[in-house]
Amino acid sequence: MGPLLVVIFLLVPVVEIYVIIQVGQIIGPFPTLALLIFESLLGAWLLKREGRVAWVSLQRAVASGRLPGQELVDAGLVLVGGTLLLAPGFITDVVGFFFILPWTRPLTRRLLLWLLVRRTARLTARGEWVARQQAGPRGTGRQTGRPTSRPPRPTRPIVVEGELVSDADKDRGAQPDDEGPDSKRSGPRR
Repeated sequence: MGPLLVVIFLLVPVVEIYVIIQVGQIIGPFPTLALLIFESLLGAWLLKREGRVAWVSLQRAVASGRLPGQELVDAGLVLVGGTLLLAPGFITDVVGFFFILPWTRPLTRRLLLWLLVRRTARLTARGEWVARQQAGPRGTGRQTGRPTSRPPRPTRPIVVEGELVSDADKDRGAQPDDEGPDSKRSGPRR
């Protein structure tokens, strides 16, 4: 998504300037400038009006206790559409009008929902594919070779057999082979 945004931010201004120049050559520079100013003023008025409508419907949905999904989407579309209308250019104005007008906003909402479902399905399928690739053949983990459905067996603790010799035994000169309560020959300790 990042490279796409970079291309959009670099390409859209160039295309906007080209379209403004082409319109200016057809109708003249002053009418083109007047048309751009008129579209920006109309966009500001529409943003104020539709923003208020979206805000009131959002408040009503919250007050009634239902989840304001459609109202939030509409508020976002009005915000984005108003921003596009305030930017100078004919292409951004067309897209902005499509987002902000009440009779085209439901089409935009459905289009965004369709794109979101498609993207989610693609990412879900990709995630399942990655999980299958990491699992390896027939559900075995690549690193361990054990089935991934069972947890690994717990390991047994390491036991080191030997004798405990204290410094006091060394001072007395006791040998490990000596007969005594701590020697091996006296039997196992309990």
